[in-house]
Amino acid sequence: MRKEYLKIRDFCEVFDGPHATPTKTDEGPFYLSISSLYRGTLDLSKSAHLSEQEFQKWTKRVTPRKGDLLFSYETRLGEAALMPDGVKACLGRRMGILRPDTKKVLPEYLLYSYIAPEFQNVISSNTITGATVDRLSLTDFPNFEMRIPQLDQQRHIVAILSALDAKIALNHRINLELEGMAKLLYDYWFVQYDFPLSAAQAAALGKPRLTGKPYRTSGGPMVYHEQLKREIPKGWGAAPLGKVVSKIIDHRGKTPTKLGGEWSENPDDIIALSAKHVKNGTLVDLQRANRVSPALYEKWMPEKLTDGDVLMTSEAPAGEFYFIHGDFKYCLSQRLFALRASTDIVLPSYFYNEISRGHSYSEIMGSLSGSTVFGIRQDVLRSILVMIPDIEIQKQFNIIYLPWIAQIRNLEQQNQELTTLRDWLLPMLMNGQVRVS
Repeated sequence: MRKEYLKIRDFCEVFDGPHATPTKTDEGPFYLSISSLYRGTLDLSKSAHLSEQEFQKWTKRVTPRKGDLLFSYETRLGEAALMPDGVKACLGRRMGILRPDTKKVLPEYLLYSYIAPEFQNVISSNTITGATVDRLSLTDFPNFEMRIPQLDQQRHIVAILSALDAKIALNHRINLELEGMAKLLYDYWFVQYDFPLSAAQAAALGKPRLTGKPYRTSGGPMVYHEQLKREIPKGWGAAPLGKVVSKIIDHRGKTPTKLGGEWSENPDDIIALSAKHVKNGTLVDLQRANRVSPALYEKWMPEKLTDGDVLMTSEAPAGEFYFIHGDFKYCLSQRLFALRASTDIVLPSYFYNEISRGHSYSEIMGSLSGSTVFGIRQDVLRSILVMIPDIEIQKQFNIIYLPWIAQIRNLEQQNQELTTLRDWLLPMLMNGQVRVS
């Protein structure tokens, strides 16, 4: 055996979960599923619940506890996460546990080592390809080898990597707060219609003292809009999306390589975005994205993406959005629209919020169609109604929203850089190429 390398059975106990699925409930202990594992983190929102009675039955073999490493041994191989403290849960199908001997290995080090390229290669080389799913043999798994240095070296490695992860997590929490503030402001102004009354509006009501007070609550006039099928503030309107955008860039179903080029291996070349990279208002997994050379980019993107454009996934899945703010040099690939607002009608900041979380969003999601993959055609998208508020109200919203989105994009960029640094350090720290003290 190589120096510092041990078999998993020498520093961990290995458990697997039940080979069936319990009856799911709306509340109760968690039933952990492999969909909850994502790049070293555990997302409990992806796991169902089960009853207390079922919980007793499904934890007879093992009950997950703090410090356990949860991993998938079928389908989503290579995914893992640590079990947090204070969570009552049982294992789901295809889930296993590595329970570390903390006198030999730190749980945090075990996780970093598990997701590092070296052990991921061990998993790949031992994968059993089946007719329906790929899997790992839990009989052979305890014999897999992993580098386990002395505990003091493990602590140094964990300190470096966890500091990077902590900063990434903090930035993410700040962005969630900012997104929440933006959603609340949009809802207050453009769903409840309680934007601030202007001096002219207050004067028209004969109540100038109400200037700055909430419009609808203060008695601002509302009128029924036949197309929108609801009351909206007097003076507001609506139009099909095709009338409020100046351009729709659409490479749906196509990639830059259709022009005869190839994906670039140069990490400094231009990222090609597809639908899988747009999720929950942000861009994800850019480190794994395909890239194109500058020459192919110029050929594929004669119309460049620009500040204020809105990206929208057209299928697989449809209805994810991203607001472009600041410099943005990316290539548009398959299953994505880029929508450019006509700023004399709607400002980009309002337009983004309206179609990604407002009245138009509901209409978009209700217009999806397809026999195997749900999506939306460009002609259907152009017919979606967009509410058009008074431009002065949009300008006020813009003044508040843009600094928030600028901070969000800045923190996203930080996280991309921190993730790149962590992913660069991880393999070198885990295989002993770099030592810290």
